[in-house]
Amino acid sequence: MTDPRVAKLADLLVNYSLELKPGEIVRIDGGTVAAPFVRELYRAALRAGANPRTRVEVEGIDVIAVGEASDEQLTFISEIDRFEIEHVDAIVTIWGDRNTRALSQADPERVSKKIASRRKLTNRFWERIDDGKAKWVGTRFPTDAHAQDAEMSLAEYEDFVYGACHVRDDEDPVAHWRGVSVQLNERARELNTFTEFRVVGPDTDLRFNVAGREWLAADGKLNMPDGEIFTSPVETETAGKIRFSFPAIFQGRGVEDVRLRFEGGRVVRADAGQGNEFLQSLLDMDAGARVLGEVAFGLNYEIDRFTRDILFDEKIGGTMHFALGSSFKKLGGRNESGLHWDMICDLRADGEVYADGELVWKAGHFLREPSVVVPEPVAAS
Repeated sequence: MTDPRVAKLADLLVNYSLELKPGEIVRIDGGTVAAPFVRELYRAALRAGANPRTRVEVEGIDVIAVGEASDEQLTFISEIDRFEIEHVDAIVTIWGDRNTRALSQADPERVSKKIASRRKLTNRFWERIDDGKAKWVGTRFPTDAHAQDAEMSLAEYEDFVYGACHVRDDEDPVAHWRGVSVQLNERARELNTFTEFRVVGPDTDLRFNVAGREWLAADGKLNMPDGEIFTSPVETETAGKIRFSFPAIFQGRGVEDVRLRFEGGRVVRADAGQGNEFLQSLLDMDAGARVLGEVAFGLNYEIDRFTRDILFDEKIGGTMHFALGSSFKKLGGRNESGLHWDMICDLRADGEVYADGELVWKAGHFLREPSVVVPEPVAAS
């Protein structure tokens, strides 16, 4: 029997995150391990009047591609994929693996090349999303492999995942995420009043500028669970140093104790305690890989542990994350890259954040409630 929380999560994604309408085409992407969730999403989409189709990948295909494909085959993009990106109304991405370390021994340059080849498709779909012509949401289906990474039993991990999404038996998930949306949007409006930020912490003193950029509240419309506020900083203005005490996970591979130094908006020095070759290969992916594409505050304080899963870890309450590579055009970002790699900076113990010289965040918390004056609506004449 399927866990009833799976059906409840499917309903939340279809009716809150995507708000599917009758007649819309929704593609459901996932692996065979996530089949129970694929079925519930398919059922929920039908009930919403949408037209669902599934794209279920067999695990291990990516390992074969990286290991055996020619360069042309590795980077080949089907016209079928291009057509779908232009015509589907929504995509649900289900992240779920039987083996999260399948690519650990793969050639890092070939992994980078494969990732970069699909970035144009991704960027095009984001353009459609930003234009209001498409929708997307990504979520996690609990598996033994991810439970093991998080150092939990499968039952404990399922409780963690479904609890973070607020789809337990006694909860109203839509009401919860609507309330979160109000809170996060108030904070985002306040952050939009600042220009320069300085982040201070262990081996960290980093400045970035957000002039002309917009902060966006992540309230369950793109990820589930959610709980962050993010922007794309000015590409040439990042300067200083930063250390990431949490492992930086990308495509299942972890890079330990990453330290970066920025000058003029670019990474000019990068070191890692472990996985340095992989780090350097990703930084050399293309010209935009050394530029900061995203800065975000993690504000989901119900997520309080590191799980080796960026979906959850980037939202850990009291942290910030910084992504190298592609930025968000909708927010004013201009950097283009095949890379978008989120790294988490833990500021919960003694971190500080200054906005235009004012201390606004200390030890993982904003120091005051948002203080933004919302303009009164103009009366109709």
